[in-house]
Amino acid sequence: MKALIFAAGLGTRLKPLTDNKPKALVEICGMSLLELAILRLYSYGFPEIVINVHHFGEMVEKAVRDFLEREEHPALKISFSEEFDLLRDTGGGIRHAESLLSDGEPFLVHNVDIVSDMALDEFYGECCSKMKEDESVLACTLVSGRYSNRRLLFDSDMRLKGWENLDTHQVKSPFEDIAALDGHEDAHAVLEGRGLKPFAFGGVHVISPKIFELMKGCPERFPIVDFYLEKAASYKIIGVKTESTLIDVGKPENLNLAEEFLETQL
Repeated sequence: MKALIFAAGLGTRLKPLTDNKPKALVEICGMSLLELAILRLYSYGFPEIVINVHHFGEMVEKAVRDFLEREEHPALKISFSEEFDLLRDTGGGIRHAESLLSDGEPFLVHNVDIVSDMALDEFYGECCSKMKEDESVLACTLVSGRYSNRRLLFDSDMRLKGWENLDTHQVKSPFEDIAALDGHEDAHAVLEGRGLKPFAFGGVHVISPKIFELMKGCPERFPIVDFYLEKAASYKIIGVKTESTLIDVGKPENLNLAEEFLETQL
């Protein structure tokens, strides 16, 4: 099983902590976010990990080399998808790592700033089962009921139908009747009235390898959520709801919360 850790971001929300180092190397409980993500993935059966790097990328690569020299994990294999020339965003980052990820099997993507107690192997297995049962399933996204002003919209079968921003009333969807609500102040109420369920994206997803063929012709830089929305009319993007703890440590106010949580886990 292969996994991609997104570690290339600028970490602007965590300034001044990220003035001299990348977000991936911000520490909680004496370990960097990147180390925590690597160890969690490895413990759940992902021995092959790809890390995308851009901002302070050489610092990230050195930290990983030091980690591998320090830790005893003989089966762990880590490679880097370097984006030194251009930060490609999440969609472009996945496509850029194709040669490292593509082995004919679904792969897991994990944001470096997500701290959780979720069983990643069970999530991966559930997603793979959905893809085997239905070849039109392109990806499965981890979602939760936590508050977010930007939320994915799913129907009763947890198939992605759109996206909304509660603050700006912006709505995105490949379906005309949903997209027509873009900018309407009552968009959220109307969408809920139609039975659409809003969920926050959890920063973890499992993707079918056929996504690389569909990404041909995309620009170098693009967000994966916009790509999912574009393809949602032709393919199934499935939301998998979790009750596990999910903490977005990309927000400075969540650092202490994540540290308190980890102290109960480590």
